[in-house]
Amino acid sequence: MAPRRGKATGAASGAKAAAPRVSAPRVKGAPTEPRESPAVPEAARPSARRCGPARPSGSRREKSGPDSQEKRQVRTRAARAEDQAEGPAARTEGVMPPAAPGRPLPRPASRREGTARSARERRPQPGPTEVPGPLVPVPSLGRGKEAPGAWKPRAVLEKLRLSRLEISAATEVVNSITDHLLRRLQSSKSEFKGVALLRTGSYYERVKISAPNEFDVMFKLEVPRIQLEEYCNSAAHYFVKFKRNPKGNPLGQFLEGEILSASKMLSKFRKIIKEEIKNIEDTDVMVERKRRGSPAVTLLVRKPKEISVDIILALESKSSWPASTQGGLPISNWLGAKVKNSLRRQPFYLVPKHAKEGSGFQEETWRLSFSHIEKEILKNHGQSKTCCEIDGVKCCRKECLKLMKYLLEQLKKKFGNRKELDKFCSYHVKTAFFHVCTQDPDDSQWQSKDLELCFDNCVTYFLQCLQTEQLEHYFIPEVNLFSRDHIDKLSKEFLSKQIEYERNNGFPVFGEF
Repeated sequence: MAPRRGKATGAASGAKAAAPRVSAPRVKGAPTEPRESPAVPEAARPSARRCGPARPSGSRREKSGPDSQEKRQVRTRAARAEDQAEGPAARTEGVMPPAAPGRPLPRPASRREGTARSARERRPQPGPTEVPGPLVPVPSLGRGKEAPGAWKPRAVLEKLRLSRLEISAATEVVNSITDHLLRRLQSSKSEFKGVALLRTGSYYERVKISAPNEFDVMFKLEVPRIQLEEYCNSAAHYFVKFKRNPKGNPLGQFLEGEILSASKMLSKFRKIIKEEIKNIEDTDVMVERKRRGSPAVTLLVRKPKEISVDIILALESKSSWPASTQGGLPISNWLGAKVKNSLRRQPFYLVPKHAKEGSGFQEETWRLSFSHIEKEILKNHGQSKTCCEIDGVKCCRKECLKLMKYLLEQLKKKFGNRKELDKFCSYHVKTAFFHVCTQDPDDSQWQSKDLELCFDNCVTYFLQCLQTEQLEHYFIPEVNLFSRDHIDKLSKEFLSKQIEYERNNGFPVFGEF
């Protein structure tokens, strides 16, 4: 085992000092006092609207008087010249040119005017932005003579709606496989006989898009009386020790010294699953090749339709959340302090996602996971308890998240042969979305009729995160998901330019593939 580094932390250890918050989430390590809500650029607020350069005041004409005919002609010529001078300004009112990389995004005005006109009307479409890649002026996508910016978010969402028949068929197959594996893992001869199912991921959060072809299933295993030792001040990765290691503990075989080895447990877990799927009848399923650094055992169902199932082993701890999470989960002003306290009393999980160490990985480390809390937040996402219920007022939060996920998914398809987008994933989009929800907590800021505006605010916030290279982890504020340790600057610039191009041209990528 590679020499381990880190410092001892316990459930009772003090909270880490949070870093200063600027227009986007902070970089790990800079001291400040934790605040409830990370700062979000004003441009990302649904309470705001985008606006262009201020229009010169209208032409002022003097009242007619007993002046001579010559003077009236002079004034008429002056007024006509003034009108001509006003013309270009009037035509450019509301135009938002694409922002240059690294420059601050425009600061919007109040939302009051924003609800009167759509985001499309407020921002007439300029020409295509100069970006890397094969970008050309975009056609109207079959919408007659409408401008490229006249995209229809509701039409896109309708296209993303999942078929009930497809959902039913897919879930039946996935449930059959996971139930079979669960029975094997819970058998008396298994080292994992205490496991239970925890269904997570976009399908169970009801934000899955396009097709029910990807599922995440967590097999949780309670491990009482453990001690965590933080790996290299990472805030997210830990070594796991037992406070007491009684004889007969089935997990004792996975110890490396006094450390519970993530790589050993994952290897055994994978081996059992690989053997057991051979006994599953009437389903064509195989285990995909192991991906380096991935905590999942990925199953590929090939018939009747192709479905990917990520099965993740997770250690469940019912002790207090680690100190690195103290400034996280900033939902007090959004969902309420009582909800926050209730969520923090739930268990937390550790998955065998290894920390990077140089050009490789520290394979004995575990990473914190809060996917169950994310699922709970998305399920009960409104300030009002009846938000989006049958008899309640509908908001557009989930619709915005779906569109954000679809935007990234489509761009990754479009530039599939380029490495710049390889490290971006839907979790980045979801994290940015949570921060916008924190900044704009009121249900009135997410009215269904304002979908296009709210989506534009989410896009603006995500762009700001890319340009400032800061996206704060929603549960572990010291972790910057957009640091250069995670994603290089050129990749962030590339994605930023592609998103700006899409926004400036009415999101043509939504009509592709």
